[in-house]
Amino acid sequence: MESIWLEYAWTLLILIGLEGILSADNALVLAVIAKHLPEDQKKRAINYGILMAFAFRFAALFAISFIANVWQVQAIGAAYLIYLGLKHVIQDTFGSKKGDKDELEEESAGKGFWPTVAKIGLADLAFAIDSILAAVALAIVLPETGLGHFGGMDTGQFFIVVLAGIAGLVLIKFAAGWFVTLLDKRPGLETTAYLIVAWVGVKLAVITLSHDKVNILPHDFPHSTGWTVAFWVVLLGIAVIGWFASGKTGNKDQEGSSS
Repeated sequence: MESIWLEYAWTLLILIGLEGILSADNALVLAVIAKHLPEDQKKRAINYGILMAFAFRFAALFAISFIANVWQVQAIGAAYLIYLGLKHVIQDTFGSKKGDKDELEEESAGKGFWPTVAKIGLADLAFAIDSILAAVALAIVLPETGLGHFGGMDTGQFFIVVLAGIAGLVLIKFAAGWFVTLLDKRPGLETTAYLIVAWVGVKLAVITLSHDKVNILPHDFPHSTGWTVAFWVVLLGIAVIGWFASGKTGNKDQEGSSS
C-alpha cells in the first residue's frame, strides 16, 4: 500500500510541475484580457474569473471521469494532446505568439467588468482542457486505492486530477510571476512542457490501443513494468534535457543582448 501512495505522490508532483510551466503563459493571457480595465478592477476580474474557472474545471472533470474509459474519448484525447504538443513545439520553434496576444488584447478592449470576468473564466477553461486530459491520462493507469469511486474513476485517481487542477489555479493566482521569470531565463522550458504534453498523449494512445474493444495491444500493456518504466524514463529525459537545453538558450540570449 505504501508503494501505491508513493506512485500517487510522484504523479501529483509531475502534474504540478507541468501545471506550473503551462500556467505561466496562461497567466500572461489572462492579464492581457484584463489589461483594459481600471487598475482597481484588474485583480478583482482575474480573481472572479479564476473562481468561475474552478467551478467549470470541476464540472468538466466530473463529466470526463464518467467517459474516461470510453475508447473513442481516449482516442480523441490522445490525438488532441499530441496535436497540441507538436503544434506548440513547431510554433515556438518557427513562429511567434506575440501576434495572437496583441489580437486578444484588441478583442478585449472596451469590454465591461463582467464580460471580462466571463472571458477570463472561459479562457481558463480552454487552458484546462489540455491539463485535465493530461492528468486523466496519467491518473487512470494508477493502481486503484480501494476507497470507492467518485464520478466514473477510482476516488484516489479522481482526487489526484482535482489536486492537479487546483494547483494550476493556485499557480496562476500566486506563483505565475515566478514561473514567468523562470521562463524569461529559460524560454525553452515552455517547449519542454508541451513535449511532455505530447508524450502524455502517446501514453493515452497506448491506453486506447489496449482497450478491450480495440485490442491492438495487450490489455495489460499500459500497466506493464516495461512500458511504465519506459514512459517515465522518456518523460524524465525530456524534462532533464529540456532544462539544460533551455539554460543554454537563455545564456546565449543574455550574451547576445549584452554584446
